[in-house]
Amino acid sequence: MSVLDFYGENVFSIKTMRSYLSETAYESLTKTICQGATLDPSIADEVADAMKTWALEKGATHYTHWFQPLTGATAEKHDSFVTPDHEGGAMLQFSGKELTQGEPDASSFPSGGLRATFEARGYTGWDPSSPAFIKETDNGATLCIPTIFCGYHGEALDKKTPLLRSMATLSKQVCRLGKLFGIKGDGRAYATLGSEQEYFLIDKDFYLDRLDLIQTGRTLFGREPAKHQQMDDHYFGAIKRRVMEYMTDVDSELWRLGVPARTRHNEVSPAQFELAPMFEELNLAVDHNMITMEILRDVADRHGLACLLHEKPFAGVNGSGKHNNWAVAGPDGKNWLTPGDNPHENAKFMTMICTLIKAVDEHADLLRSSVQGAGNDHRLGANEAPPAIISIFLGEQLADVIEQIEAGGANSSKDGGKIEIGVSHLPDLPRDATDRNRTSPFAFTGNKFEFRAVGSSQSCAGANIVMNTIVADALDFICTKLEAAEGDFNDALQDVLADIIKTHKRVLFNGDNYTAEWHAEAEKRGLPNLRTTPEALKVMKSEKAIALFEKHGVLTGRELESRYEVYHETYETMIGIEASCALTMAKTMIAPAALGYQAELAETVEKVAAAGISADAATSTLAAVCAETDKLCKSIAELETVEDDAAKAIAVMGDLRAAADELEGLLPYDAWPLPSYADMLFVLQ
Repeated sequence: MSVLDFYGENVFSIKTMRSYLSETAYESLTKTICQGATLDPSIADEVADAMKTWALEKGATHYTHWFQPLTGATAEKHDSFVTPDHEGGAMLQFSGKELTQGEPDASSFPSGGLRATFEARGYTGWDPSSPAFIKETDNGATLCIPTIFCGYHGEALDKKTPLLRSMATLSKQVCRLGKLFGIKGDGRAYATLGSEQEYFLIDKDFYLDRLDLIQTGRTLFGREPAKHQQMDDHYFGAIKRRVMEYMTDVDSELWRLGVPARTRHNEVSPAQFELAPMFEELNLAVDHNMITMEILRDVADRHGLACLLHEKPFAGVNGSGKHNNWAVAGPDGKNWLTPGDNPHENAKFMTMICTLIKAVDEHADLLRSSVQGAGNDHRLGANEAPPAIISIFLGEQLADVIEQIEAGGANSSKDGGKIEIGVSHLPDLPRDATDRNRTSPFAFTGNKFEFRAVGSSQSCAGANIVMNTIVADALDFICTKLEAAEGDFNDALQDVLADIIKTHKRVLFNGDNYTAEWHAEAEKRGLPNLRTTPEALKVMKSEKAIALFEKHGVLTGRELESRYEVYHETYETMIGIEASCALTMAKTMIAPAALGYQAELAETVEKVAAAGISADAATSTLAAVCAETDKLCKSIAELETVEDDAAKAIAVMGDLRAAADELEGLLPYDAWPLPSYADMLFVLQ
């Protein structure tokens, strides 16, 4: 069977709904989906009935409002289509009201003080811009309807609501700039996203033998194996059969759900892989990435595997991120981050480049806060991912053009030759005018910006809420300046862009972001370096952040404060879980194994000495085991006293791990109570 025969078969897509809706309802709904028009409530019953009919044909018995609370996961409460007919039978019903609005209990979802816990009412509201889909199991199916989630007074309790708000404010400002450039269109602009997803696969039996992986998503103990990724032989290597079979099933599942999975390959570390989709409109891409993470885990389980989405499941080897490839489509339908083939197009392009420079420099701290999390703290700045210092990579050619604009107008290009100086004073730029900088947190890669700091387990919504909002704010500044300018538009544009570059060029860096020299230089430039989640979270409470989000109607001060509270509690709770799990494993698994081997060695020393033979080797080994066991037990006792203090617990867990990992190298292989790194990373290879 061809992919084309089943692609999108489990999605109530525009193509599918044409067969189930009247022409009037179809045209109205597609206008809402494609042009952002207000939903016509009069068609709700017809759409609901059409969805129900389609879902029943797919074997569905239930429907659910599928939403994204502040837990970072998705949520769903299933209701059946079955309604008693009062004659001993039943009818299958689904109304427009049930489609457009639901009321799940909101009391147990994190709200950060937006509501009292005894107040249970919350509302889900249909998001027609993201299509409904079918989630299948072996014995049934469920109709999933993407929705927002808000409180009784309209407060955003989810990630989708502020994302949609940020998309609206970005569209407004992009269209405003388009008007200044004389661009005509449908009055709608939007961001696009392509999110690369990295993950690890290990045998499920190993996973079930690791309490730390089950409870925290990462290994709290584990000695680095002799061979891991040093040979660079896994990246893009031939994919092993068991993994290929898994990937094939993942792709099929995703394609049935309309997720445009495109790329699959081995990543840097053994047992690490990547999946990347085609670009889509931002809201849909975020939803599709949440679906992708669920499919990756679900299919792994069916293959006797465990899919690990933690940012750092294994110490000492490459961690996992989620590269957030962001671009803007203007009201003319073109990607405004694509260099043009004439001066006018390049004026628009360079305006967007300067917009991003201003936005990122002014709000680098907010971008860092958008990727906060206990898991990502292990990854950022670890010479495998961008540092916590947010800088922009433009590449040699664009950097040269930027310098020319700052000096008064660009009239040459580093790729050689005289170029046309037209209405915009800007040069003709070829596509792919830059190399890629794998160390930069925010890199221009030809027709998009790649924000590489998003963690593999995180929703892309948080980073893109910030991206959309800070870009909208920078565009607002530029448009206000241009609207007030007198005289030639292009001269005014040159002045505005030159001023932006002079003010914000400190954020530009084309070199190696991992070096100590750059960190020192970044500090000299005054760039923020928020190394940990607690540092990054404080930004969310700043007056600057509150003013920004309230100005553009993305988050109220109260909503922003609630997110700080939720994320801070999540961080503290996660560290507490890790400390408690580490204690349990150390006390009930590792210490008993070490003490048992001590007793065995002591007996050996005694017997060898009694035989009149030198026991130096056994004595030396016994001394080493005793020394590390003492360190282990001391750290256990210390961790018990500080496990409620996140900062102190992190430090002591490091000491506890160091002792445990040394013991793993001393104890016999069959005496060690946990699957080793060598087992987990190479059993699939």
